[in-house]
Amino acid sequence: MSSTEELLKRLGVSIDAGTLRLALTHRSYAYENGGIPTNERLEFLGDSILGFSVTDALYRDNPDLPEGDLAKRRSAVVSTRALAGIGRSLGIGEYIYLGQGEKLTQGKNKASILADTMEALIGATYVSNDIETARQLVMRLIGPLLKDAAALGAGTDWKTSIQELAASRQLGTIHYAVDGSGPDHARTFTAVLHVGGTAYGKGSGHSKKEAEQEAAADAWRVLSGAGNTPGAASSAGPVPAT
Repeated sequence: MSSTEELLKRLGVSIDAGTLRLALTHRSYAYENGGIPTNERLEFLGDSILGFSVTDALYRDNPDLPEGDLAKRRSAVVSTRALAGIGRSLGIGEYIYLGQGEKLTQGKNKASILADTMEALIGATYVSNDIETARQLVMRLIGPLLKDAAALGAGTDWKTSIQELAASRQLGTIHYAVDGSGPDHARTFTAVLHVGGTAYGKGSGHSKKEAEQEAAADAWRVLSGAGNTPGAASSAGPVPAT
């Protein structure tokens, strides 16, 4: 377990030791240690703060957007995928208290666990400070995503978005080629997305679904001409298949 001082430095907030430990306590660890409290209550609290903070920012910064578009943008930045990405960039996984089973299956890299822990940390920031401190944390974390108009336009379901884009341009059928590697307890999947027989996107993850979503996002950015957004493919055209 890494020093929590470094974690707080990355977050840019102060959280008292007890609340921070609670925010980092996954239910698998709690179960193996006599049923101690988990981070789920803080996660519940953080989810509400996250939702309100993002909604408020979107409402104020986009006076001309209709309700449906505001809702779609909010969904994009508070999704499990988005929060997990933030968690990975901060190295949150190294600090989470996990049970042995989750450790063996690389729980520290699972999108659901990372996203839930991020919400718990937002809740912990509120409990240890106040609503404004928690809101500022949310804006520091989510702000860059709110400015990524291309990614927001696709929403949370990249597979649906790329399917709609391919259909509108009559590019042909979509096919995912997925390969797995590594031992069963730490398996990694790689997906290549083919549109009309051409490979346009690659992705990887700890499940087939996650890898396919990453590949769909990669392909969507390429085909939509948004190749300069974070996580986009390195070129503006098809990618080599593997």
